[in-house]
Amino acid sequence: MTTPLTLIPGHQPDGSPLLTVVGEIDMTNTGALAEALDGTEGSLVVDLTAVEYLDSAGLSVLFAHADRIELVATPLLGPILTVSGLAELTTVHGLTAEGPAGDR
Repeated sequence: MTTPLTLIPGHQPDGSPLLTVVGEIDMTNTGALAEALDGTEGSLVVDLTAVEYLDSAGLSVLFAHADRIELVATPLLGPILTVSGLAELTTVHGLTAEGPAGDR
């Protein structure tokens, strides 16, 4: 059984690509996430603020694109993004209460 995951492609106000991810990212649905990331050329903002769960399979997909993605996340995902090292490879916004100045 596949875990429900919604992927919403769009654009930021400046016209740059945005992928909003909603639900849980796990080994049952990482193929859809990888396909969405592969289908967008150039830099991409990935909004994870509505993601409730992220496992190692999901991290692997994000790691594969770390050189061209920028993440928006909540403090809930902070520990996994930090401990995995992904926060060191790409810009992550929203992990601290201080706002953008306190983010990596």
